[in-house]
Amino acid sequence: MTTLHMPHTPDWLGTVAAFVRQAFWVIALGLVLVYAFFFVLGALKPGDVGALTIGVVIVLGLWLLRSWAWQRRHRDERDPELVRARERRGF
Repeated sequence: MTTLHMPHTPDWLGTVAAFVRQAFWVIALGLVLVYAFFFVLGALKPGDVGALTIGVVIVLGLWLLRSWAWQRRHRDERDPELVRARERRGF
């Protein structure tokens, strides 16, 4: 019987990918904040830079969606009393 040899991805590749993902979202949030800063100063009028405004709103929406999904994924929805009772019983 022959064995199929599948090459695995290096461990550092996952680390680099995670760093790039986080860096993208940090930069995206920074761009939204820069836009908001210049908007508050009065240097930008949303009607004059419509494409930029639409782009910033889309990036902000994606960032909010990502933040919501991350919180939902990492939320601990277990009742602490039930966990404590189960641990006391030895399960």
